[in-house]
Amino acid sequence: MPEHNTLLDNKLREIFGYTSFNPHQREIIDTVRSGRDCVAILPTGSGKSLCYQLPAILSGDKLAVVVSPLISLMKDQVLQLDQLGDYAVLLNSSLTRKTYQANVARIASGQARILYVAPETLMKPYILDLLNSVTVSFLTIDEAHCISEWGHDFRPEYRQLAALRGRFPNLPVLALTATATSRVREDIITSLQMRNPAVFVASFDRPNLFLEVKEKTKAFKQLTAFLNKFPDQSGIIYCASRNETDRVATKLAERGFAVRPYHAGMTAKARTRNQEAFIRDDVRIIVATIAFGMGINKPDVRFVVHYDLPKNIESYYQQIGRAGRDGLPAHCLLLLGYGDISKIKYFIAQKESEKEIRIAKNQLTVMLSYAEATCCRRIPMLSYFGETYQKENCGACDNCVADARVETRDLSVEAQKFMSCIWRTGQMFGMGYIINVLRGSTDKRILQNGHDKLSTWGIGKDHTWQAWQQLGRQLIAHDFVNQDPAYGGLKLTEAAWPVLRAEKIFMGRMEEGETMEKASSRKAAAGKDKGDFSDPAKRDLFQVLRQKRKELAQQKGVPPYVVFSDRTLMEMAEYCPSTLAEMAEIHGIGAVKLKRYGSIFLAVLNNF
Repeated sequence: MPEHNTLLDNKLREIFGYTSFNPHQREIIDTVRSGRDCVAILPTGSGKSLCYQLPAILSGDKLAVVVSPLISLMKDQVLQLDQLGDYAVLLNSSLTRKTYQANVARIASGQARILYVAPETLMKPYILDLLNSVTVSFLTIDEAHCISEWGHDFRPEYRQLAALRGRFPNLPVLALTATATSRVREDIITSLQMRNPAVFVASFDRPNLFLEVKEKTKAFKQLTAFLNKFPDQSGIIYCASRNETDRVATKLAERGFAVRPYHAGMTAKARTRNQEAFIRDDVRIIVATIAFGMGINKPDVRFVVHYDLPKNIESYYQQIGRAGRDGLPAHCLLLLGYGDISKIKYFIAQKESEKEIRIAKNQLTVMLSYAEATCCRRIPMLSYFGETYQKENCGACDNCVADARVETRDLSVEAQKFMSCIWRTGQMFGMGYIINVLRGSTDKRILQNGHDKLSTWGIGKDHTWQAWQQLGRQLIAHDFVNQDPAYGGLKLTEAAWPVLRAEKIFMGRMEEGETMEKASSRKAAAGKDKGDFSDPAKRDLFQVLRQKRKELAQQKGVPPYVVFSDRTLMEMAEYCPSTLAEMAEIHGIGAVKLKRYGSIFLAVLNNF
């Protein structure tokens, strides 16, 4: 093995407690250390931060500058590095004047290896002068997709970073992100004026995430049933609006769940308080709008629920990426409500330019192709990022688990019946009314309107109410039918007429009963958590170790995962080390953590 590889392996074990690199990490680190520009697209949980932390620590008395968009993200990284050694500082507006000056002094004296800074802070003249006074090893742009107008989280202040090339022309640049299409990737390279960069693109697949979509029927009942499968586990529930966020959080709290809300309508103090409670395991569940999550590095999130349909698959991918960052199994549930589609379409129509409307419509179409997929869910998701998924069965989505796959079939006749009924009733009634007419209901309103005299009255008795509802939702999803977002009335689109005239077939799913509920129940084996020990004693030991971790974290004022990850505690419970030497073999225990916590946890193990 080459000498530099031996050095990297030894330092990886000594400092971070890891025995091997993840895919691309070693190559990226070698590129950074060689002084070449580099772009790395790595999925969440794959260890992006190690790609700059290790070369920075090994750079002697030089300083690596890391640009990060959120204060919370910077704080979290510094807290975690503090547990490994005295390596990092940050400069931002959250610091007291005394701490800020102390951090500047550490940089000026060459004591710091890594500086975390926001882009607007970095571009201030006195910060640039400070960097001129020391030797900077390389510049890392974290969340680099923020520099691109084509990205889902564009931040204008990131565009200013290009000016650094003029100030530091020979400074190597590492751009890191988890979500970037090829277009965004090219924009990052151009905007940062990167010179012949090495480009590493890992698979966007997160194999430890179980992907599931359920039709939203009784949403809150579905949610609580799901949450009951994850006692004492951390998770995030995403809602589309602030009101929905507050409503869901309140109802869950009334039912005894440890939960807090998070959205932009709250005060900054309240948001920070609730986020801290979640990170420190004081509450297990956060109910939030999309305002929550980018600065969250909590590795033990075991589930993410989308209570409402996301607007695009890029945001959805980033949000589910907050689950299972420790590499252990996590569950991602999307409740697909077809009323949500109508709301999104309504807001799309309010956009000012035709270009914005076109882009938003395309994004919604891609999102629906994922949600409505009958194939492996990883196929449409990864296809969006330009990746071809090679397996036919991933074993970790609702469409791939045993007996859960449902094939589409020709439903042209049923679609004609449904859409003909919409037309004949005047295109003003909601889905429930249309289904009742199809099934021959003698409801008072139907009789008053004379709709029991229509040719479509009663022609759908051979299918259940739920089956017709499933078909109606698919017709909305495929743009054959529009649903009024305010009143729910159904209207045909131009795309409906070729199907009605039998010029085009409609392929879909139409099953009797609550088939998606049945299908989802079959996923239990595939979604089994590695923390679910077969030995009850080890399960109990794991809980005791978690409690000790929580006590130590509270004493030090840090989140529990900064002390040790769940994976580390699981290995302790599984292998029960009895000496410090054996403890040092556990994943995630480097030299500093072994010295700080080894004896404490050995005592817990010996006393159990």
